[in-house]
Amino acid sequence: MGKYVSDETVAEFQTQGATLLKGVFADWVDVLRDGVAANMADPAPNARNYETEGGGRFFVDYCNWDRIDQYRDFIFNSPAAAIGTELMGSKGARLFHEHVLVKTPKSGTPTPWHQDLPYYCLDASQTVSLWIPLDDIPRDRTLEFVAGSHEWGKFYRPQRFDGTPLNEDDGLEELPDIDGNRGDYDILGWALGPGDALAFDYRTVHGAPANTSASAQRRAFSLRLVGDDATFARREGVVTSPPFPDVALKHGDVLEGREFPKLL
Repeated sequence: MGKYVSDETVAEFQTQGATLLKGVFADWVDVLRDGVAANMADPAPNARNYETEGGGRFFVDYCNWDRIDQYRDFIFNSPAAAIGTELMGSKGARLFHEHVLVKTPKSGTPTPWHQDLPYYCLDASQTVSLWIPLDDIPRDRTLEFVAGSHEWGKFYRPQRFDGTPLNEDDGLEELPDIDGNRGDYDILGWALGPGDALAFDYRTVHGAPANTSASAQRRAFSLRLVGDDATFARREGVVTSPPFPDVALKHGDVLEGREFPKLL
């Protein structure tokens, strides 16, 4: 099997904490669109709908791969795992979870700046999210990243997507005011088409504006993978997201089991 990702792209991912992969999942767009439609018609109990006065909503759901055929097809049969191993520099790839994020037209809810890893019951140095748009997304509505933030050596307080803290007293730092000081940061962002992918490290600070379009929706499917060194983390006294309430692993155990299948 040949390489999916150039050496230059791997270096960009590892240096910047985020990179663009053009057209890598073009053959899977219809499958994922069908999966998202099925997911929205039958959301999981943990799904969230952030509604706004203009009539729009921001729909968020996760951990549905085992009940939605299209997600399972993509996860196990697409080149996603192979792409993930190349970017992470790992020998293999394991599923952590999938995440669906849909901003309908006139959705006034932005995705606040955040890191993913502090939300998770996970310790790992080899991580990658593959964020796949299923609609055209112009630069002014795209997901953005603070280049190099995966190497800051800090974990910031997780927020819900309505801006409230996930855990009030978790002892973590508040994120700096990135929007108020954009000139102080190297902010990455790209206009996207269906089947492109944004690849980023779980530690990379990222966020996205509201979808102010009167007619265009913004559907995205995000696949969260880990490499060889991932272990389960029990974060006592705090809520993790996803919660994984049925996982019996102990703190420090190798991440494995039915919820976290090995893909490569």
